[in-house]
Amino acid sequence: MRTALVIGTGLIGTSAALALAGRGIQVHLADHDPAQARTAAARGAGTDQPPEGQVDLAIVAVPPAHVAATLADAIRGDLARGYLDVASVKGGPRRELEALGVDLTAYLGTHPMAGRERNGPLAATADLFEGRPWVLTPTGDTDTEVLNLALELVALCRAVPVVMDADAHDRAVALVSHTPQLVSSMVAARLRDADETAVRLCGQGIRDVTRIAASDPRMWIDILSANPGPVADVLAGLAADLDETVRALRALDSADEDKRIDGASGIEDVLRRGNAGRSRVPGKHGAAPAVYETVTVLIGDQPGELARIFADAGRAGVNIEDVRIEHATNQQAGLIQLMVEPGAVSSLAATLRDRGWAVRQ
Repeated sequence: MRTALVIGTGLIGTSAALALAGRGIQVHLADHDPAQARTAAARGAGTDQPPEGQVDLAIVAVPPAHVAATLADAIRGDLARGYLDVASVKGGPRRELEALGVDLTAYLGTHPMAGRERNGPLAATADLFEGRPWVLTPTGDTDTEVLNLALELVALCRAVPVVMDADAHDRAVALVSHTPQLVSSMVAARLRDADETAVRLCGQGIRDVTRIAASDPRMWIDILSANPGPVADVLAGLAADLDETVRALRALDSADEDKRIDGASGIEDVLRRGNAGRSRVPGKHGAAPAVYETVTVLIGDQPGELARIFADAGRAGVNIEDVRIEHATNQQAGLIQLMVEPGAVSSLAATLRDRGWAVRQ
């Protein structure tokens, strides 16, 4: 691949363009909002001038509702040797293209499993896709050259290719992406009218659960409108669990001992099923989940403190497998949780204490 056309310069399109341009690909940028394309170009994602002839690959990065029409125009205009989209749903756009009578041999539906709470070219980064799954949904009609171009794109963006059926993909993202967004938003919505004293008690748990609730509602309306059935199916199952959990909690509040026992059993069931599901989430580098232990340290909110604690961990010869920070309320400090292999806990804690850190037991 030597040339590419990115149609749609939001977060995903601009991030792909930045990655390609950074690896020597001549990238052309197009957007229904010329100012947005100019912004992406100013960030080094390519040029907002149209290509003089056919490019190697056209990447359509527009909202799902506009994917089919945009692709149809591009294919009929013979803009590229190969075409793909990066929308978060795959079955619907392909069926729309089929209904439009477009030749789909040069088209491949894809979906990079990466994103941020912010959107637009200013939120884009060249490393957005690094190490992330990038789903490809070829069919028997897909031209081999187009599949190779898609694989080259994935490699240039340093992502990990995953081949799936389009409808299977849509069911999967309904479970692991679209439903979590709605659940996060529903939990966060409980905070909107909550008493200020309750909100001031927010800790890391509520921050984790509601992080993605900060996402752009307009973007998610586009996504959910393109995949409503599978998302509704997952939510129906979740609603049944919620009903049963409410029933169990009411039973726990009963004066009847047998009802309390039954309620406790119901709560334990949902918690244990949650444990089992969480254990299936891939761990570091996509490997099986590993069990780490945590060293918790009080850390000040000053420049250089994170660098200093990581350097001190390095002096102990310990690899930090994961890290979380819980910020203290009304204090310029917080707790940093360093996740390490179980055998490294003692040496890390001892080294950090020797270096003057307040290690919490």
